[in-house]
Amino acid sequence: MSIEEKDQAILKRFQEDPSWEERYGRIIRIGKDYTGLGEAEKNDDLLVKGCQSQVWIQASLNEDKSIHYKADSDALIVKGLVALLVELFNDEKPNVILSYKPQFIEVLGLGNHLSPSRANGLNSMMKQMKFYAVAYSALE
Repeated sequence: MSIEEKDQAILKRFQEDPSWEERYGRIIRIGKDYTGLGEAEKNDDLLVKGCQSQVWIQASLNEDKSIHYKADSDALIVKGLVALLVELFNDEKPNVILSYKPQFIEVLGLGNHLSPSRANGLNSMMKQMKFYAVAYSALE
């Protein structure tokens, strides 16, 4: 599935929720259902700077030079948000990750409906994932 198709699949799930409260609830449920990282994997090297909550993002390079992400947070809403980013960017090539602007963030109005600190945290999580893509692109 292409990154565009993954983005559209995320949007389609949220279109079932007409109100922001329902969408917020869905993000929390996504956070509850997302496995995330084990406690031993949550180390300070993986912490994302610029997030009010603790967020850890781990990246590794697959054999095909795509990036595999795993992430976690101590707050359910943030864990749901990072799970959506992982769903979108997971197992994509660095150049795809670097050039793609997620549509679901704008279409769902996350920037307008999240608190300013959560919106900044979402941007920080995305920047961290793109930072990993820059680092791994040097290995191509």
